[in-house]
Formats: sequence, C-alpha cells, structure tokens
Amino acid sequence: MAEATTIENNGDLSKAVTFFKRAEEVAATDNFDYAIDLYIEGLQRAPDAVEQGHKPLRYNALVRQGKGGKKPSMFEKMKHSRGKTPLENMLNTEFLLAKDPDNLTYAEQMLNAAVAGGFKKTALWIADLIFEANRSVEKPSLQTFLLLKDSYAAIEEYAKAVSACGYACRLKPEDGVLAGEFKNLSAKLAMQKGKYDQQGDFRDSIQDRETQEKYQAQQAVIKSMDFRQQAIADAQQLYQADKSSQNTFKLADAMSDLQNDQGDEEAMKLLEESYEQFRDFAFKKKAGEIRLKMLRRHVRKARASLETGHSGQQAKEAVDIATKQLLAAELEHYRLCMENYPTDLRLKYEYGVRLMRNQRYDEAIPFLQEARKDPRHKIAAMNKAGLCFFVKSWFKDAIDVFKEAVEAYEIKDDDIAKDLRYNLARAYEQQGQIQEALELYRKLAQIDFKYKDVKMKVDKLRNAVQ
Repeated sequence: MAEATTIENNGDLSKAVTFFKRAEEVAATDNFDYAIDLYIEGLQRAPDAVEQGHKPLRYNALVRQGKGGKKPSMFEKMKHSRGKTPLENMLNTEFLLAKDPDNLTYAEQMLNAAVAGGFKKTALWIADLIFEANRSVEKPSLQTFLLLKDSYAAIEEYAKAVSACGYACRLKPEDGVLAGEFKNLSAKLAMQKGKYDQQGDFRDSIQDRETQEKYQAQQAVIKSMDFRQQAIADAQQLYQADKSSQNTFKLADAMSDLQNDQGDEEAMKLLEESYEQFRDFAFKKKAGEIRLKMLRRHVRKARASLETGHSGQQAKEAVDIATKQLLAAELEHYRLCMENYPTDLRLKYEYGVRLMRNQRYDEAIPFLQEARKDPRHKIAAMNKAGLCFFVKSWFKDAIDVFKEAVEAYEIKDDDIAKDLRYNLARAYEQQGQIQEALELYRKLAQIDFKYKDVKMKVDKLRNAVQ
C-alpha cells in the first residue's frame, strides 16, 4: 500500500535506531513520558520496527504503569484522537496505549490502523497481544475475535485467522455465516501451505517444504513440542547473552508455552529469582499470571475427568480441590497487583470479582463501586455489585443498581443486556414486585425465548398474577 513504510529501508531504520537508543537511556532514569515520545519519533521513521521499537516501548509502558504512571490526560486523548494517515492513526493510538497499557480499545484501534497502512509486522504483533488478552479473560469478546479474524486474514496469517474464527464460532455456534467463513479461511490456509495460490509448480512447492513447515510451526496456534523446545533453546541463548527484562520475559513465555506443570514451574522460578534480584514487581506479576494459567489447566483437567463419569466421588473432590486452589491463588494475585498498581481500576475490578467468588461480598462491593469509574468495566462492575446486594438479600439496593446499569448500557439485545435485565427481574421477583418482574421476563422471552429459565419464569409469574 502507498502508506506502508518497511524497515528494510536501512536509511529509515538507521535514523529510527538513534531515537530508540535514546529512549532506552531516558527510560532507565524513569523519565518514561519522554521515552514514549522518543519511541514514537523513531517509529515514525520505521513503523514496522517491532523488535527495536514496538516491543521495548510496550515493556517500558508496563514498567511505567507499575510505578504509578498516569493514564493519558483529556488533552492527550484529544490530541491523539485521529490522524490524516494510517501511520498517524497507528502511532497516535500507540501513544495512548503506552500510557494506558491495559486499554484493549486502544490496542484494537492500533491494529486497524496497522492493517490499513500495510504494516504487517506491527499488525501481527499487536494482534497477537490482543488475541492472548481476549482469550485469557473470563468472558471473551466476540467482536474482538471477529476483528482478529479479519485482521489476520488481511495480512495473510491464515493459521491465526482460522484460530480466531474458531473462537468466534464457539461463542456463536449457531451462526451459519461465521461457519462459512471458517471453511473459507481453512481453505485459504490449505492453499497457503501448498503454495497453490502462488506462482510456481508443484515441484517448487515440494522443494520449499522445509521452509513452509518451519513457517507454519511458528505461526500455528497449536505449536509442535519440537518447536516449543527449540523456542526455549533460542530464548535461553538470548537470555544468557543478555539477562535483560525483555529476554527474561521471553524465556519465561517459552517455558510456559510447553503447557505442562514442569514448564510453568521453571518459568515461575526464573521470574521469582529475577524479582528477588531487581525488586521489579513486573516479574512477580508475570509469575502470578503463569501460576493462574497452570491452575486453570488443573481445573479443566479435573472437570474433563469428571465428565467422563469414570471416577465418581474422587473426580468431584478433585474438581473441588482444584477450584479452591484457583480461587485462593486468584485472590492473592490480584490483591498483590492492586497494591502495587493502586491507580489501575481494572485491577480493582478483578480483585472485587475474586472477593465475590470467595463469598466475601461486603469486601467486594467497595472495590466494584470504585471500578465503575473505569468506562471499560463500568457495566460489569455494576452488575457484579448488584449481585452482591442480591445475595445479601438487599433486594431494593440490587434493583437500584441493576436499573442504573440497564439504563446506562446502550446495547439492548446482546448477552450483557440480557443478563442485566434477567438479574433485575430476579431482584424484582424476590422483592415481591411480581408485575415488574413479569414484564422484564416477557421482554427477555421476546428477544431470546431459550434464555436461561425465562419461559418457566413467565409461566410461573403469569399464574401468580392471575
């Protein structure tokens, strides 16, 4: 595309490196805001410099956040709200993302701009970050997976486009159009593997098989064990040559990517040792995230064993034990994160949710109320706070909170809207306001007749009214 600028242009990259080096020096003195400006200046000259520019900027943004760095001001948001070209849009949103690293909206806007500008390396990098973030949350966003599907396809990363589409299909299994897209993307992936959609004959494809296999091994979501071991060896070599924070995280990720307890334990040990040496909480936070991933895997395995029906009571006990361990670990992890990042409202929300899951409702409510100040979690925090009031039998208070959330949420027929109305209807029902509850249940039935037990609720309350 006309807007694209590649880092293969040595002149551009050589000019950019000057800014990147200066940015590293400035960041080492904790002058992160100036460092962000320097990184952006460098990236204007080499927009696709992922290893030299985007990744170090991301790392320093996380360190800045950990040390209490403020989110972008209203003036900065207005100044960086839009650009005349895809490059300007990409760097404007990356500036905002650097000052608010957990803001998925900024990341998605950056991805759109990178794809529009033809900055394929940058698009792939930020798409992978978004993919992992969306996949790891409790309720992944269908819209985010759809964006990833289209973005990966646009840069011809069909293996990842298929994976993103697969996740979307799981969230919306009855969507025939989506199922059709999955088939089309799978066909394009098969063509890409065989190189049938490129110039050259079948002999060329056979001769290039080794290169293709290596490429596919790197790009496929489900990596082979051989590739994972090689990734560890490569990361270990980098780490031994330079034990920087970036290389430490890279090695820990490679170890954890084995997806077994041994790999996770080694990754956590590496990160804990780095934390003890440097006292940078980013290492401990990463170790905690890997521990939670490991414990979630334990829960999934225990549930899978229970579903087979072969182990009976023993399997049920295994699920209970694994779940309790996960709940306790999540609670402690988010408590530590919140203490070290006291201005991060997302962490207050996550901690409040974990308190709620541990049935500590009185403690959860203040954190959920504070998390409402973050637009990203406002509705979810209100919903959770309303449920806390509900289980405490404070039904009038639950009604007030749920009503406010329903009015504040602009979409009226998605899963979040249905959940809010269902919870409000339950609160009305428990409060004895049967007519109000019935009206809400009726509206839900009109939108989604199969939603939870709405049909039974309508029949029950109609009989009660009559």
